[in-house]
Amino acid sequence: MMWRTSERGRDVAGLAHDLNNVFETIAEAAELLSDEACAAPLAAAISRSVERGRRLVDGFADEHYAPVDLAIVVERAADFVRDLTVLMGRPNVSVLREFEPGLKLKGPDSEWERVFMNLFLNAAQAMPGGGNITVRVSDHGEKAEIRVADEGPGIPPEILDRLFQANFSTRSNQFGLGLHIVDTIVRGQGGEVRAGNRSDRSGAEFRISLPSGAG
Repeated sequence: MMWRTSERGRDVAGLAHDLNNVFETIAEAAELLSDEACAAPLAAAISRSVERGRRLVDGFADEHYAPVDLAIVVERAADFVRDLTVLMGRPNVSVLREFEPGLKLKGPDSEWERVFMNLFLNAAQAMPGGGNITVRVSDHGEKAEIRVADEGPGIPPEILDRLFQANFSTRSNQFGLGLHIVDTIVRGQGGEVRAGNRSDRSGAEFRISLPSGAG
């Protein structure tokens, strides 16, 4: 079957990008499982990855959804990054949640999970020696702001304006769709995402602004 609109084609490409990240975890786990008789933790990682894949695919078909708990999608995305870094033998990356429980986001939970999976993966790739990813939420009256910060080297100023463009990547083995997916989903929910560098220490920071009541 051929998609007849470029918009639909980009959407499918974006889904494929995220599924490839999930399948990478499965592939790493399967390779390790082939050499180990007892591998309960790896089997658990495979199970979580399969569930992620199902949520992503189901989200495309589900047109009816309730507001999603921010803490839930953040934890699911954190599990994804933890699984991937462990299976690839990389130092630990921790996700710190500095926001009150019970915060809700409007829109499909699978879409928001994709947002945080891509932001966390981007942060983890910027910290090959491990580190912390911090998620904060602040209320600015008419808008709510979600900030995702890492402890990497930060973003070179000369590429800030290009980060959310499709197919832009500083890594030769990447397709450059992750941050474009983030931008597309956030804009679809009436919000805006901006990239910059932290003022308190080295590291990048992504700020998602949403209309009041949407976050």
